[in-house]
Amino acid sequence: MCVCPLCFYGTRCQFSSSLFGLSFNAILGYHIEVNVNMKNQSHIVQISLVLTIIMIIIGLINGILSMITFKNKATHQVGCGFYLLGSSITTLLIVITFAMKFSILIIIQMTYNTNRSFLYIQCLSIDFFLRFFLNMDKWLNACVAAERAFATIKGANFNKKKSKQVAKYIILTLIFLTISTTIYDPIHRRLLDDDDDSDEKRIWCIVTYSSNLRIFNSIVNIFLFCVPFLINILSAIMVIIKTTRQ
Repeated sequence: MCVCPLCFYGTRCQFSSSLFGLSFNAILGYHIEVNVNMKNQSHIVQISLVLTIIMIIIGLINGILSMITFKNKATHQVGCGFYLLGSSITTLLIVITFAMKFSILIIIQMTYNTNRSFLYIQCLSIDFFLRFFLNMDKWLNACVAAERAFATIKGANFNKKKSKQVAKYIILTLIFLTISTTIYDPIHRRLLDDDDDSDEKRIWCIVTYSSNLRIFNSIVNIFLFCVPFLINILSAIMVIIKTTRQ
């Protein structure tokens, strides 16, 4: 008989299948067999590992090359160069953080690691940093699009020096705002011991929000997704209109 509330599942009802509640742990966690080596794990786990390794390698190469490119001072003549350098750094950090998250999930679920201090620290930090870097990257890309549109509109009157100064202040502001809209997540994270009927002991990192905080979390996620997306779209439209008129 199902005893979990709507949109929740798991042996302890610890996972949510709502729009913004579905986590990586929930998707892959129960497919990982305890005390079974990778060679004998299910095809889902093995395929996930292969795809993750490929994505990490590509992501690292892309991030490193981008960072080398935009670290060049020649790209810092306008604010765009700083946004692109910041985006390169966040892209690299996203790949590294995701690699850590995937590795820790696999190792913990395969070996039943009981070092609670380590588990608790990674529970609080990994998802927070991953979410922070992802949101920062979206905003930085939106800033690139917005500045290009502004430069196209201003034309020869575009002030490069002022653009660089503004970019530095905007990046600092974005860091503060992104942390402010993400800091509540680790506060509500905890470890959950899961002893199911098959005697497979697991320890999950879960986040528990009140009903009001779930609504707030959904609003924040929608805002952080839609606003940068709209900035990109509107900036592209403005560039196209200005270019065609010229």
